[in-house]
Amino acid sequence: MGGRVAAVANVVNPGFWSGRRVLVTGHTGFKGAWLALWLHSMGASVVGVSRGVPTSPSLYALARLDELVEQVEADVRDWSALSAAVARVEPSVVLHLAAQPLVRRSFEDPRGTFEANVMGVVNVLDAARQAGSVEAVVNVTSDKCYDNREWEWGYREVEPMGGSDPYSASKGASELVTASFRKSFGLRVATGRAGNVFGGGDWAADRLVPDLMRALEAGRPVELRYPESVRPWQHVLNPLSGYLVLAERVAEDAAFADGWNFGPPDEDARPVRWIAERIGVSWVVAPEEHPPEARALKLDSSKARARLGWQPRWGLDEGLRRTVEWHSAQRDGADMREVTLAQIEAFASS
Repeated sequence: MGGRVAAVANVVNPGFWSGRRVLVTGHTGFKGAWLALWLHSMGASVVGVSRGVPTSPSLYALARLDELVEQVEADVRDWSALSAAVARVEPSVVLHLAAQPLVRRSFEDPRGTFEANVMGVVNVLDAARQAGSVEAVVNVTSDKCYDNREWEWGYREVEPMGGSDPYSASKGASELVTASFRKSFGLRVATGRAGNVFGGGDWAADRLVPDLMRALEAGRPVELRYPESVRPWQHVLNPLSGYLVLAERVAEDAAFADGWNFGPPDEDARPVRWIAERIGVSWVVAPEEHPPEARALKLDSSKARARLGWQPRWGLDEGLRRTVEWHSAQRDGADMREVTLAQIEAFASS
């Protein structure tokens, strides 16, 4: 299927990826599966690293990515297995997405969160450092890496790292680890900071849009923990396009090895309840107590717009519409590889 997807408004360059060996950690996850399929469609030779095949339902299974992607079973926390895999694969580009991705779970398992999100990064970067083949690394972190002061304006890349909960702190620490490898060893590694992404094929617990999809299908209200919390919502293809163009630039010029925000415009930072109402799901406030969460969070992505030529292609309404369409097609028994590729192509031509 190489060559199916055109450039994203002259930003993502399929010619760069065609024939290139790319290692993606976490390729069986939600974002990783979209990314692996997009890379394969541009002709890349994709090698995925994960702890194993996910249980159904998953985009990885529905899109039959096991037919397209070489699978390496290794845990990023296992230095021996990971370093051996990277040395054998000899990738040109490493895209690191494997992580413990949920704030709420970090309260239940703080040690596991730090092991995956900090030591996992150390292992990936050290393996890439020792592999002579690697031209560029992109470590995908989170908008929650910043020391959140509940500002009304967006955080810029120069703001201090931080985090009051284990997940956010682990992502801030991941950024510090990345900077140290860049400065100490000259590794061409950049970070991509985004958050609150949604799209077809996400069934994770404790994420808003998957919860809304389940409630919509069941015809019941959804329970919202913090309905007034504001988040920078965006379709998954928006930040993925940023990670891809960032990797291209880093491979060409070490000056791009830095931290980058990939967030939506300010008007797409909306309260949780607004998303539920837009999709047409009634809601109630969850009755039990929950771990604290930030009330507001926005990103300033002007650096990526100015220096990378990147911008989000699908706004919030379009992204939500595409997500509902994807899940409707899945319920109707459609070929979900083709449905997902069609959405990637539509994004690329928008």
